[in-house]
Amino acid sequence: MGQTTFDDDELFGEAADEARADVEKHLRNARATLPTADAVWDTDADNVLGALNGLRSALDTGDAAEELRQAKKSYVMGERAGAFEDDDELATDIEEVADLVGSIEDAHEQVGELTSTVPGLRSQLEDAHAEGAEAGSDDADGGEAEA
Repeated sequence: MGQTTFDDDELFGEAADEARADVEKHLRNARATLPTADAVWDTDADNVLGALNGLRSALDTGDAAEELRQAKKSYVMGERAGAFEDDDELATDIEEVADLVGSIEDAHEQVGELTSTVPGLRSQLEDAHAEGAEAGSDDADGGEAEA
């Protein structure tokens, strides 16, 4: 039977490799759950509201925020233990994904606001034009009565 070694340096090296792999895996998973560029650009909607609803659905980040959180947890543990030789590279990758997730979430919120605003605006415009048409027909009727 072979003898198992529990050398602290060897175990620490293995743990550091596992921590880095864990961070990278969660970052890959976070990126994979983000919407595609085509999903937020292309539409087959018949009107603005349909396009906005489609865009809002396309801007769903899925599990990206949770995957990012898991990546950060693994990173913090590894960083505090001094396990990563290139802390800055991993930190930059995490920050880039975090910025992208934040931008998508902001856009999702803005589109959601537009989705609820546009139907009311449409209704107000219809009312304004209907009132304008009625006023115009009243003017035309008044002009004929005077003649």
